[in-house]
Amino acid sequence: MNSLDFEGQVAVVTGGAQGIGLAVAERLAASGARVVLWDRDEGRAREEAERLGGGALSFAVDVADTQQVAERAADTARDAGPIAVLVNSAGIAGSNGRVVDYDPSEWRQIVEVNLTGTFNCCRAILPQQMEAGYGRIVNIASVAGKEGNPNAAAYSASKAGVIALTKSLGKEHAEQDIAINCVTPAAARTRIFDQMRQEHIDYMLARIPRRRFLEVSEAANMICWLASRENSFSTGAVFDLSGGRATY
Repeated sequence: MNSLDFEGQVAVVTGGAQGIGLAVAERLAASGARVVLWDRDEGRAREEAERLGGGALSFAVDVADTQQVAERAADTARDAGPIAVLVNSAGIAGSNGRVVDYDPSEWRQIVEVNLTGTFNCCRAILPQQMEAGYGRIVNIASVAGKEGNPNAAAYSASKAGVIALTKSLGKEHAEQDIAINCVTPAAARTRIFDQMRQEHIDYMLARIPRRRFLEVSEAANMICWLASRENSFSTGAVFDLSGGRATY
């Protein structure tokens, strides 16, 4: 593993108690960051923060709750220091089904967590980065946001929104040392698979030219570089993590 320098930086990882978020948190902590896990699963987040060490903290956060996110951003700055790095990994897949059959309440929930949640966290933390004159934000989108997966329209649409949000934010802060990018992973075998039908999982695997799912450590490698000072120029960009499925 190559070395990245996050010494003295506070890094918030949403959805950091499991999956890609946890893999990112582990790499950030190993590189010197003081990691703060934001997750709805308060108990698991606390356990993982204790395991990470290095002064890692955890907060129970529902990213879809605008007021709660603002409060946790203030709490994090108070307890750990200004937030230099934000990785938006919190997300849900929802059930699979055609749009004509889909439950509108589930559609709203998926969009609220995946897209509005990312908006809430960026909106709450960017002022701290603007005041410090430095920041890095990496949003976790999906290859589904580029291509649209059948029977997963809500998830695909929410992740397409994350891509567009990232592009807009990157342009808004391009004259500052604040880099805002996103990645578009293919599927990784995490607990999010529990929300999917097996035929949908098989469909996703069949679409990946690598003929395997993404490893969470592979995602963490790219995400942490984008979150580092070494990424001093790219902003508002979309970085492929799809194993050859979509290379644009």
